[in-house]
Amino acid sequence: MRLLFDQNLSFKLCQMIADLFPDSNHVRSHGLSEVADRALWEFAKANGFAIVTQDVDFAELAGLLSAPPKVIWLRAGNQTTATIAALLRRHAQTIQSFESDDSAACLEIY
Repeated sequence: MRLLFDQNLSFKLCQMIADLFPDSNHVRSHGLSEVADRALWEFAKANGFAIVTQDVDFAELAGLLSAPPKVIWLRAGNQTTATIAALLRRHAQTIQSFESDDSAACLEIY
């Protein structure tokens, strides 16, 4: 699964989980840090990314528009980058299963 981290998450996550999700990127690397949510949604959809976010707006878009793209909504509150990386590692199997579940558009991770 290709993950696209939104602007509220560190770009360092791409390197920290590269062994599990090697083609992941950050919005910053695509010049998308300041775009509207819908523009980011369309970019992720066109480029085969799942959006990783702490923003409820993307979860709501997933409910409204369905997938693609899929949304991974991190519900752990403000945490360090290392804690977020550990959270993604802990749920890597669930994330992989989520990718293949055509009926699911949003995965909430706590």
